Amino acid sequence: MLSKNYDGLQNDLDKMDGVFLKRGQYTYPLDKERIWHFVPMVKAGDKVVASAWLGQVDENFQPLKIMAPFTMNGTATVKTIMPEGDYKIEDTIAILTDEEGNDIPVTMIQKWPVKRAMTNYKEKPRPFKLLETGVRVIDTLNPIVEGGTGFIPGPFGTGKTVLQHAISKQAEADIVIIAACGERANEVVEIFTEFPELVDPHTGRKLMERTIIIANTSNMPVAAREASVYTAMSLAEYYRSMGLKVLLMADSTSRWAQALREMSNRMEELPGPDAFPMDISAIISNFYGRAGYVKLGNDETGSITFIGTVSPAGGNLKEPVTENTKKVARCFYALEQDRADKKRYPAVNPIDSYSKYIEYPEFEEYIKEHINDEWIGKVNELKTRLQRGKEIAEQINILGDDGVPVEYHVIFWKSELIDFVILQQDAFDEVDSVTPMERQEAILNMIIDICHTEFEFDNFNEVMDYFKRMINVCKQMNYSKFKSEQYKGFQQQLKELIAERSVK
Repeated sequence: MLSKNYDGLQNDLDKMDGVFLKRGQYTYPLDKERIWHFVPMVKAGDKVVASAWLGQVDENFQPLKIMAPFTMNGTATVKTIMPEGDYKIEDTIAILTDEEGNDIPVTMIQKWPVKRAMTNYKEKPRPFKLLETGVRVIDTLNPIVEGGTGFIPGPFGTGKTVLQHAISKQAEADIVIIAACGERANEVVEIFTEFPELVDPHTGRKLMERTIIIANTSNMPVAAREASVYTAMSLAEYYRSMGLKVLLMADSTSRWAQALREMSNRMEELPGPDAFPMDISAIISNFYGRAGYVKLGNDETGSITFIGTVSPAGGNLKEPVTENTKKVARCFYALEQDRADKKRYPAVNPIDSYSKYIEYPEFEEYIKEHINDEWIGKVNELKTRLQRGKEIAEQINILGDDGVPVEYHVIFWKSELIDFVILQQDAFDEVDSVTPMERQEAILNMIIDICHTEFEFDNFNEVMDYFKRMINVCKQMNYSKFKSEQYKGFQQQLKELIAERSVK
């Protein structure tokens, strides 16, 4: 299924022709003629349960497991297993005998109803491993974890899709699934044309090789639009059962909720708030609950990290879909029209956004072990300084530049420095688009050191000119390769600049 393009009902779009899908036209999602090299992982007489690994095949250099049927109950015994060799997907590769003595033939095809969650894992601990996305405003300020859930609300033109593309390109995941649910057709076409061209920074191969795209434009049938998000989640659960890290992107869950609303209205159910179904909160929380980090029966781990975008009408974050998503998603990245208008991309509002994972003791332990002990304290200090900078900006607006003391201007410009150097990032620059954790740590330490330095100025004009020069040098560092000669040159410039005005 990797590198395939499906619609919401898992019809293979590449097998269809014409501009529009014809009524009643269905295509089989898998290739029945392709030959796969199968390697067995169990032997006759072994005991297996549902979703146990029986063997593996290689798809696009990704070892995929062939599993016992998910629908099987209890324990079964392997009666026969085929030797290593080349088979088609419909060939029987094993025969299992269940507790009642019935034989179950196993092929490489799994069937599962998309609306039911797969619970074929041993336990589901709280997620704790940081998922590196390379986007500083996420990794540094509001980190998301492997198996975490997050959502990105924002009005049109604030960069939801660009941010999602950046995450799907750069995040450390084995499989990426993109569900374009109810988006405009040209956005879906953009994904279709852009993704085959992208190179995966981790392997150097094409990103499309480990990606599945599920496309449902806004003019496709309502039922397919509702199903598309469930189909994407079921595919993600299938890969999670193989012990893989899956990243699932849904764009946008608002359209999915509108499909639920249309179905509910046609079935003449009682309407809830804004005519959405009465149980919209339960539907959303059940869906988000299917993501997560799990321990499988053989002690391997797998995860589904789910990031959904919400496009509320008119940017109103108080409507039911956003409100209910906020209750269940642990990370919230609020995109803001105001920041987008100022061209401060990614336009994530650092003060309104949050990540609940920072408060998890398991996550704190992981950060202390893998980054350093002071990381979370420094991140909280950044947030406090940004909040203080915002308050002072409002005071300066009301009282004028001369109406507040020079120290206030220094505090404000220190918060601007954080904004320009850490929060803002160029998604289209080769170096700046992806920042590894080692570099993020260096940037964070550099900015915190500047914030702790005391400077002396005679008037507010000096403050502005000085900090603009400093921001320029720091931005040039962001555009230079880490620890290159050019980078070290800017580092030296910065040291000299700080020495100019710092209080000895």
